[in-house]
Amino acid sequence: MTNHARVKTHTTMDRDNTKQKSLQINNRQLSGVITAVATFLIIFLLLPGSFDDPAKEMIAIVTAGVVLWIFEAFPLGLTAAIIMLLMLLFKPVSIDVIYSGFASSAVFLIIGGMMLARAVNETQLARRITYSILAKWGGTSNGLLGCILVIPQIQSFFIPAAAVRTTLLLPVALDVLDTIGAPAHSNLRRKILLGVAFGGTISGTAVMTAAIGNILTVNLLKQFLGVEITYFEWFIYSLPLWITLIPGAWFVLNKCFPLKKKEQSFPKVKKEMQEIMAEFGPLDRKEKKCLAILTLTVLLWMTEPLHGLDLSIPAIMGVVLMTLPGVGCAHWSNVIKINYDTIFLLGATLSMGYALTESGAAEKIGKALAAPWVLSLIQDPIVAVIFIIVATQMFHLIMSNVSTAVVTLIPVYIGMSQEAGVDPTFICFTAALTCLHGYILVVETMPNVIVHSSGQISQREFLVPGLYMTLLMMVLTIVIAFSWWNWLGLVP
Repeated sequence: MTNHARVKTHTTMDRDNTKQKSLQINNRQLSGVITAVATFLIIFLLLPGSFDDPAKEMIAIVTAGVVLWIFEAFPLGLTAAIIMLLMLLFKPVSIDVIYSGFASSAVFLIIGGMMLARAVNETQLARRITYSILAKWGGTSNGLLGCILVIPQIQSFFIPAAAVRTTLLLPVALDVLDTIGAPAHSNLRRKILLGVAFGGTISGTAVMTAAIGNILTVNLLKQFLGVEITYFEWFIYSLPLWITLIPGAWFVLNKCFPLKKKEQSFPKVKKEMQEIMAEFGPLDRKEKKCLAILTLTVLLWMTEPLHGLDLSIPAIMGVVLMTLPGVGCAHWSNVIKINYDTIFLLGATLSMGYALTESGAAEKIGKALAAPWVLSLIQDPIVAVIFIIVATQMFHLIMSNVSTAVVTLIPVYIGMSQEAGVDPTFICFTAALTCLHGYILVVETMPNVIVHSSGQISQREFLVPGLYMTLLMMVLTIVIAFSWWNWLGLVP
């Protein structure tokens, strides 16, 4: 066969493969749409008469949206747009409520945080921190895994999205593994890649601005109950879980993927990282400005109880300082190139949560689920923690998107708590933390998805360490709830 014939044959095969892939995607989209429409109709038509029309419409819309998210029929932002459109067409609540999610300070906090991350990436500061840690401790397998787990925790203070933190760290981890010469599917490669995924997930635990789920929970509690959890309070409440999960993940991954002695040391990596650090040189002027502005922003977040500024204000202030000519370290034209899909998803899910409550749907669901045995469970603090953790984990396995899980569950838990006569803050905080931690399935968190997309690790390799991490998280949360939270007064 001539070269021309080979090229033509391969081109034809590529076209056939593309058509087949397109057909598969269309089939999944079609299945998702049909299931969503059927679910919408079944819920709307079969809900009992105790649910009035606005509540029926809202529950049907949310359920149809959840089905589309589960099937991954469309991009997350597009599904959010479909939910917004359905709410606008059916009008279960006023148009002001439907658009209110986009007026939330949480949206501007995320916008500011994402712009800050863009500004930081215009300097060498984030890369310098990453490589300096690797240069110091990355010469052994234990040290390298520790570095991979710790780096996103540091990044979480100034990079708001776990997806962004993971995207920045993954290429560095892959480069290090290639430098070591770690074979494909070797225990070292599996351990480090899962370290990137698990470290990214854990990094959203203690810093309120580090995960959209945290911001959603705080916003929903403030909107529905008038309860304000500050940046500092969130940090203090979740600190023990955060600092115990990091060594916990290190231990689990080392046990699941043991290495031979000769595989545990690689001085070549440490030397290469030190050479990269030497190329950086001392901190330049842009990095110093960036560091100073980030420090000021984080300090303002931490001292929120003292000055009373909404968290979005320091974020926007940081963006202004970062991009102000003569003062900042970044260009406005680059900083505004952020992911608007995330912003739209956040605003739409907030609107959905507000509409669930305003329409009376959340209260109706809470009452419907408030069987005597359920109410008795959540009235006992110890049993309530266990019940909420298990129920939330089970829901999270079905509803992979953290933001959607939070905005669906929090209004329902508020309704159940009020029906049972217990403080919803404790219940909702427990649920919010649980929603963050998905380790078993690839689709449970964005860090898992991003690492899996490298093509170097499979879903099967998540299962065992993911199960151990999930059980560890559940046990630690229960222990912390009845020691640390009880002492701080969070547990009623």
